Amino acid sequence: MAAPTMPGMTGTIDFAEAGPLTRIDTVHEPALANLPHEAVEICRLVHDLVIQPADAKGLSLPDERFAENQLRPVNGLIGALLALDATPLTVAREPARRAIGTCRHFAVLSCALLRYRGIAARARCGFATYFQPGQGVDHWITEYRQPQDGRWVRIDSEILGGSLVAKPEDLAADEFLTGGEAWAAFRRGYIDAATFGVYGTENWGPAEIRGNAIRDLAALNKVEMLPWDEWGRMAASYKGDTGPEYDELIDAIAAVCAADDPDAITNLYASEDLTVPTALLQ
Repeated sequence: MAAPTMPGMTGTIDFAEAGPLTRIDTVHEPALANLPHEAVEICRLVHDLVIQPADAKGLSLPDERFAENQLRPVNGLIGALLALDATPLTVAREPARRAIGTCRHFAVLSCALLRYRGIAARARCGFATYFQPGQGVDHWITEYRQPQDGRWVRIDSEILGGSLVAKPEDLAADEFLTGGEAWAAFRRGYIDAATFGVYGTENWGPAEIRGNAIRDLAALNKVEMLPWDEWGRMAASYKGDTGPEYDELIDAIAAVCAADDPDAITNLYASEDLTVPTALLQ
């Protein structure tokens, strides 16, 4: 007999429980004592806990601070925050006392805090269409599951309180595309892959979409990697050294992630090309 599905659990993946990179040590729990129980309010806190490297450069911070951008586990991120300011995470930090991180850090810290409160949550890797007109910009956001109807709500903690979109706490379908959604749209001719990539770099095109599709699959398995982490044949893809067979693998990723079947998600992730090496989980 199959085990019953619990709230927050989809098949074999319990999104209300921490994964290897979203665990929070008990030593940090005093700083979370007054953490809100409502999802949007939790994500609103994160808006004032992380700062993008480009924004931090104008603050005359020590060079070694920028290594915070390389932190994968949330425990390390919280440790860095508390080393800068020992007050609870419910207290907004001045910009110089925020952890330096990318959109991935906003999304994954939000995900970890939601899971800490028992809210089913997951980070998603893909592309935002609201930063640059006509472009899909490499980006991470968070999803949480509404208990009343089971709907996954997409929320961007980084832009909460801003005016880039009408409802950053509930993104519209066309405002953020996961890697798999962008790939499916590209394969069907709905988007120009040359307009999807990493802002401020030359990294645009199908390879960027492939990479984010793989990172998104890992995130759906509760393994939320850094935006520049590579494994399997990702490096070869970025160099243009993969062919139709690899594109068919990305087709499979796009289809499985869209179907949101947890068994299919875990089975596909177990493939040799797609599983994140243990050495990267630190």
